[in-house]
Amino acid sequence: MYIPSTHLFVQTLILGILVGGVYALMASGLTLIFGVMRIINVAHGAFLILAAYVTYLLFQWFGIDPILSIFITVPLFFLFGWALQRYVFSRIDSPEKTSVLVTFALALILEGALGAIFQTTARSVTPSYSTATIILATYRLPVTRLVGFGTALIVLLILYYILTRTNLGRAIRATIQDPRAAQLVGVKVSMVSAFTFALGVATAAAGGSLLSMIYTFNPASQGDWVAKMLAIIVLGGMGSLPGALIAALILGVMEQLTSIMITLYWSPIVFYIFLFITLIIRPRGLMGEVVREKG
Repeated sequence: MYIPSTHLFVQTLILGILVGGVYALMASGLTLIFGVMRIINVAHGAFLILAAYVTYLLFQWFGIDPILSIFITVPLFFLFGWALQRYVFSRIDSPEKTSVLVTFALALILEGALGAIFQTTARSVTPSYSTATIILATYRLPVTRLVGFGTALIVLLILYYILTRTNLGRAIRATIQDPRAAQLVGVKVSMVSAFTFALGVATAAAGGSLLSMIYTFNPASQGDWVAKMLAIIVLGGMGSLPGALIAALILGVMEQLTSIMITLYWSPIVFYIFLFITLIIRPRGLMGEVVREKG
């Protein structure tokens, strides 16, 4: 094991926090959907990669910056998510029990379609600032990660505002706490579920746009990304947005530290190790609550 110098340790810590913020945005929709609908959306990684490809095409065809493309991908994916919930998941009996199979099938369909169109070549979006860095007190900050972190923070703040300062957000939080009680006080749980699923898919679109300029991607990489996102929401607590943020920052930092102290090839394994340990020691995660059963 390599022990880094103080300077390298701080540099790695900064990079881990920057990437952790992007991970938090990617995972927020997944944990929000579970919180309201009790659906584990295995297709979340496929949505991320689909959004990355849409961003890639917008950049290649029209020269649209990946950050600006969020204003296109988010509304499109919101409508897609709304239609998917209203016309697919709402028609399934016991979606809490069958969601893994249904969303897994959806992920395979999307992966196959993207593979047929784009093949297996790894791609990425390379804006003019893709190799630029900012030096701050001898520490190097890649512009793409810095911009990605800032954008993720803005989107998460907007999401937080929706959940805490609007009537719809209060209805979502009430549904998370107890769906039956929320329905008794007049909350239209079916409409809340549709909006929440659409919002979760929309956040995946924003995360996919950021992913496209920070990492390379291909259709098969959706499996790796959904595994990372599941590790984050399990560690943070299923259905907890603050927990997802904390877990994403922890795992982002640990991933970067592992790549420096051990080897780059071991860094993705950090997510699986934390997932395994969390499920054994604290299945509820850091900020999770006991799930209320419907019945």
